[in-house]
Parts: sequence; structure tokens; C-alpha cells
Amino acid sequence: MPNQTSPPAISFENVKKTYRGGQLKALDGVSFDIQPGEFFGLLGPNGAGKTTLISVLAGLTKATEGRVRVMGHDVVDDYAAARKALGVVPQELVFDPFFSVRESLRIQSGYFGVHGNDDWIDELLLNLGLADKANANMRQLSGGMKRRVLVAQALVHRPPVIVLDEPTAGVDVELRQTLWQFIARLNKEGHTVLLTTHYLEEAEALCQRIGMLKAGRIVALDRTSQLLAGTASTMLRFKTDAALPADIAARARVTGRIVQVTAHDAAEVESTLAALRKVGVPVEDLEIGRADLEDVFLEIMQGEHA
Repeated sequence: MPNQTSPPAISFENVKKTYRGGQLKALDGVSFDIQPGEFFGLLGPNGAGKTTLISVLAGLTKATEGRVRVMGHDVVDDYAAARKALGVVPQELVFDPFFSVRESLRIQSGYFGVHGNDDWIDELLLNLGLADKANANMRQLSGGMKRRVLVAQALVHRPPVIVLDEPTAGVDVELRQTLWQFIARLNKEGHTVLLTTHYLEEAEALCQRIGMLKAGRIVALDRTSQLLAGTASTMLRFKTDAALPADIAARARVTGRIVQVTAHDAAEVESTLAALRKVGVPVEDLEIGRADLEDVFLEIMQGEHA
């Protein structure tokens, strides 16, 4: 569980990042803390500023204004200590084609002054499904296997803070399950995790608290359970080929033939179904369930709670 008595694992204080002489604001005054031991999700649409914020955190980009600290270490003034406390899994597949998987992990360890950690490297290889690829050259690996190596490289120096930037983008189900089992274990052992993802079901299942970015600003910041409780609690899901009445279409999410409509209580469920019957809209495979994080995300991004 998060430790509130220690300094924040990650602290963003009024972070701004501008380009083109200040005309383009990638980050516009972002402030929040992530506590030690927390599993935190950072969500937002493409272009919201998530990767820019992580680049500032990792020291790859310098903020125009504001301060960022990792375990109390300023990422600019105390860069070496801040970077050593971080393990970052980037979006891009970046690898050295001249070394084997094990050699790459040993070299990565050396960057942080860590030596003689072959037992931990073996544990990483085993838990990430790379044991049989330990001596394979990096360029021989599939995209999914390279992604696993990136995760191993981020963890090889045992950082207290783990940053996962879209770690499961374009990877298979097996890797997603393997990765989350291992990361969840590390989180239970006390590691802080910051996750960005477009797979909102992952964020809902894993993250204790969530922040949402929109156009460089935080528009939601709360425990996952509270975000879910703060939106319409009921969703109607059904299939239809017919056009929806305008008032229902305005609060519906349509994906192909699948329609999802928010409803706040039983009376609204019945009135929605009655309205569909009245105009002759055929309803197939009707389900009534609770709203999920995707519903909350879309509601917030559309500005209702921003």
C-alpha cells in the first residue's frame, strides 16, 4: 500500500513544456504526486502530453517551467540519483543489434554501476519468458520478445520506481498476462508503478489511482473506485442496425452494430427502452451492466467533468 509518511515517489510541480517560442503548450501546469508503493495510471488521448510528461520525468526533455522529483531527487539538479531510481519502459522498440539478450542486460546493469547480478538477471529472464532466448542476438527476436527485453532492461538495476509507457502496445495476450503478473508482484513488494496505456481495462484492473490528461492539463485525479462511482453507474448494451432517436444518440457510444447508452437509474433504463420501442428500433442481445473506466474516460474527455 502507498506510504504517505515518505516523500512522494514521483512529484510533478506546475510542470509546463512549450514549443515554438511558447506557442504550443504540450504541458500546461501539471501538478500531482505519486506515493511510494502506489500503482498509478496516467491516461489521455493521443497528443494529451503523456509521453512528454514521462520524457521530462526521465530527463530526456527539460521542462520549460516547474520541478519534477523522483524519490526526493530533482531530475535536473540531481539527475544521476533520480535516473537511478527510475526504470523506464519506452514506447519505441530501441535495441542494440550487436549483443545477446543476456549481454544487453549486463551492459544495462553497468550503466547504473550494478555488477554481479546474474541471479536477478536469470529471474527477470524466467519471469518475462525470455529464459530460452538468453543467448539469442537481439536482432533475431520478434517484436514481442524485444518488448520483453525492454522491460527486463528497465528492471535490471532494481529501481524503486517503474515507469511503463504503453508497454503492451501491439503485443500478444500471453506477454500482457506475463508482464502484469510480474509487475503486480513487484508492486506488492513495494515498487511504485506509473503506467500509461490505451487499454483502459488494464488500467481499471491494475491501478489504485488514476490521473487523466487532456491538452496538457490534468482534468481528473482520483482513486479508480471514485472515478467509477462518479459517473452513470448503469450501461445498456445492445445490437441494432437501425438509427437511434436523436436524444438517445446524444448519450450513446456506437461501435459498428453495438450500442452503449448511459443510464443513471432503473427509471432511465425503462424510459430508454420504451423510447426505442416507440420508434421501432429493434434491440438484440440486450445487456444491462455497470459503467467501466472507458465510459468514465469518454465522459471526462468530452468535457462533462473537466
